[in-house]
Amino acid sequence: MKVFVTGGSGYIGRATIDVLVRRGTEVSALARSDDSAQTVAAAGAKPVRGELNDTAVLYEAARAAHGVIHLAQHRGPDAGEVDQKAAEALQDGAGPGPYVHTGGVWVYGDTCGVVDEDAPMAPPRLTAWRLASERCVLARAATGERPIVVRPGLVYGNGGGLVDSFYAEPGRVSGAVPCIGDGSNHWSLVHVDDLAELYALALSAPPGSVYLGVADTNPTAGQVAQALSRAIGHPGSVRYLSEAQAQSQMGPISEAFLLDQQLTGTKARRELGWQPTHTDPLGELSRP
Repeated sequence: MKVFVTGGSGYIGRATIDVLVRRGTEVSALARSDDSAQTVAAAGAKPVRGELNDTAVLYEAARAAHGVIHLAQHRGPDAGEVDQKAAEALQDGAGPGPYVHTGGVWVYGDTCGVVDEDAPMAPPRLTAWRLASERCVLARAATGERPIVVRPGLVYGNGGGLVDSFYAEPGRVSGAVPCIGDGSNHWSLVHVDDLAELYALALSAPPGSVYLGVADTNPTAGQVAQALSRAIGHPGSVRYLSEAQAQSQMGPISEAFLLDQQLTGTKARRELGWQPTHTDPLGELSRP
């Protein structure tokens, strides 16, 4: 099988390429720079030079593959427009082959207890654009195509992810891990290696499927902050921020970090045989 991946040189992309290659898949990956090309080549994929807004490149690369995994995300106020046009080009190229699109659990907003894929949606401003993009992607199931959406939780592991960028790294610099509010809100986590396995499995999913990429581990933000304080060598050193302080220091993403979310990945385990192996995120996040 040949699979084309966007975002292959990124944090999740490298892990996904690794899984695909280990499964014997021939992988090509979008690369916007020489450094990106070297990264995906080192991971075992064939670089395809281009940007996310190079729709002709995306179309041809998808057309030459048997399946597509779209992981890349454009940064900027036009993120929704760029993503939708990229998705259209990739789906046009993929035709009847599987097209796996990346969403995110933040589209659900706050949840009331533990919920699954069918929960109502109330996204923060940062990710509100994802709803229209996902609807357009999934609508193609009615035309004989094979769209699949994976909505990852908060990704951690292997020294990367948003938890490391916005919490662990600032904590290493200041000696105290930041925490927004009182830390009582829950986060749905997933290890990057487990998420990569889900993306590979999703290539065989039925058209129109949606899966939550979460490992049923929903600790509080405060518990995560305490774990990270142990990892940076300052156990218990947590700096609590007001919403205004967090907005000033982290920007719009702080609103998403303040969401109270508990989700389950039962559907992916039941339908795809997904088996997350990283089930102790607090233990892993506590390690230096």
